[in-house]
Amino acid sequence: MRESGDSAAGTAAGQTQVLLTGHARFLTTSAARAPSVHNTQPWRFRVSPDTVELWTDPRRKLRADPSGREMLISCGAALFGLRLAVRSLGYLPVTELLPDPARLRLVARVSVGAAAPVNSLERQMLAAVPHRHTHRGPFAPGPLPDGLLARLQHDALAEGATLAFVTSGLAYDRLERIVAAAARRQGGDPRTRAEIRRWTRIAAGMARDGIPATAIADSTGRPSGRLPQRDFDLGRGSPASPPAGRLRRLPPCS
Repeated sequence: MRESGDSAAGTAAGQTQVLLTGHARFLTTSAARAPSVHNTQPWRFRVSPDTVELWTDPRRKLRADPSGREMLISCGAALFGLRLAVRSLGYLPVTELLPDPARLRLVARVSVGAAAPVNSLERQMLAAVPHRHTHRGPFAPGPLPDGLLARLQHDALAEGATLAFVTSGLAYDRLERIVAAAARRQGGDPRTRAEIRRWTRIAAGMARDGIPATAIADSTGRPSGRLPQRDFDLGRGSPASPPAGRLRRLPPCS
């Protein structure tokens, strides 16, 4: 028996309400595994029967980020995780960015769209979500995997962003000078150092946010040709990062 349009719409609306409220913890937990500046996790979620709202949390904004730019970037990463979590349920996410000009803390409102099967790339990303962890050491040496840069550029374009490659020559030299100058400026700023201490955790700590001691690498004696590493240890003698794959995972912020 075919349903009438009104009946079908009512049924779909009811399914959406059950979907969001029934999976609220999964949706927000998946989103909260996103990377964020100093692992501050500067976001909050509000789940209603029809939508999941993502809000900034100004209490977690860094003093070194007065405009909130890095806070907003962090929330953008959480929004991607939220959209991915909706996809895992077999539906397309419908996203409204900055939906209310009167409430600028409201970053996005996500609702459930049409049913659609999850593709292989989305499955891979979903499988990686529980393994994301905070790391403040250098990248591993050696060449990048074949095709990685092209895939990253494709992903950036898909999100409406631009990815610029800085490899060598004058552009890299300029970038190195800018990064070095910023590192010197922040390293000599007592407020910036105090903020790093505030968000850096001790080895035996049980905090659910901030930078764990096991994620901190030695910032001294960096190899030639690498950009400066920020000093998160600040002379406290935290252990250097363990081998890849053994970093402690941070539990999500609810």
